[in-house]
Amino acid sequence: MNLNDLQKGRGAQKNPHNRFLKDVYEIREDFLEFCRMEGEEPENTKTQYIPIFPKTIVNKVESPDVGMLYSMNPYQGCEHGCVYCYARNTHEYWGYSAGQDFERKILVKKAAPKLLEAKIKHKNWKANTIVLSGNTDCYQPAEQQFRITRKCLEVFLKYRHPVGIITKNAFILRDLDILTELGAHQLVGVNISVTSLSEKTRRKLEPRTASIQKRLKTIRVLSEKGIPVNAMLAPMIPGINSHEMLKLAKAVADEGALSFGFTVVRLNGAIGQIFADWIKKAMPDRAEKVLHLIQDCHSGTLSDSRFGIRTRGEGKIATQIHEMARLARQKYFRGRVFPKLNHELHEQYKTGQMKLF
Repeated sequence: MNLNDLQKGRGAQKNPHNRFLKDVYEIREDFLEFCRMEGEEPENTKTQYIPIFPKTIVNKVESPDVGMLYSMNPYQGCEHGCVYCYARNTHEYWGYSAGQDFERKILVKKAAPKLLEAKIKHKNWKANTIVLSGNTDCYQPAEQQFRITRKCLEVFLKYRHPVGIITKNAFILRDLDILTELGAHQLVGVNISVTSLSEKTRRKLEPRTASIQKRLKTIRVLSEKGIPVNAMLAPMIPGINSHEMLKLAKAVADEGALSFGFTVVRLNGAIGQIFADWIKKAMPDRAEKVLHLIQDCHSGTLSDSRFGIRTRGEGKIATQIHEMARLARQKYFRGRVFPKLNHELHEQYKTGQMKLF
């Protein structure tokens, strides 16, 4: 199978069984043949937007190695379709598959701005950076229709509350007006994900994301507006993009990024079989090699759940990746510092207007 045989615009090429469900749903070959002869599609492959009604929106992050204390996600599931995405497993909690369902059944939280406002206005809340997209991208295609992320940014600005953003979509520039105001008060930091400098690799790994050039331009525009940018060169996948570490670091530094972070890929839960199925179809000539290299980073398995090690990896290959990152920081980021966000302003604006005394 070559790239042209892959389902266009999707990362995962299958819907593995949801581990929480008793019944197994599968499409049989005889049914596929019937659909082919009748000229029908065997299933609805279009993206569906499904409203949900959570009671809260801000989540406390318990994992000690994630780098954030609080996060919120306007959407569950992500149409970007990154085949390696660690968030895929969370879709199983909603009764869906971590595979194609994650990309085409997008859960929409329209009440997110009101829930956020109630949270940060609560008398017991003390300002702490809340990160948009701790799980799924807040600027995925659904945002063009629902504008939930923008409404949440308006809440952060109104109450002068610090916010972090993680995205790989240039659509963030739509909100440059609000981001600039937040940046003027040191209330926002943006993390732009740049996984490869190769468009061919990007299209395979992340089929519905912004092009690499658009992401680099986004870093430049934000930086020129005084909005601090950290580049996420993640995940590093040995045999696919890990050799690009130095070039990636230089590219994002040239555009104004103040720092960069990275992780070594881990394929936890259902993602292991999703990724293995995908790479055997998308990159059959090096599928086994890549899978073995990933296993070498995680003691012979595709994943690792140990805090402090799971995203760093271990062994010779992981050590080489970390060494390249060390050299990149010395060579391209010397003297650059990503600033701390302002946690002091919010208390004055908690009621929606500045206190006089």
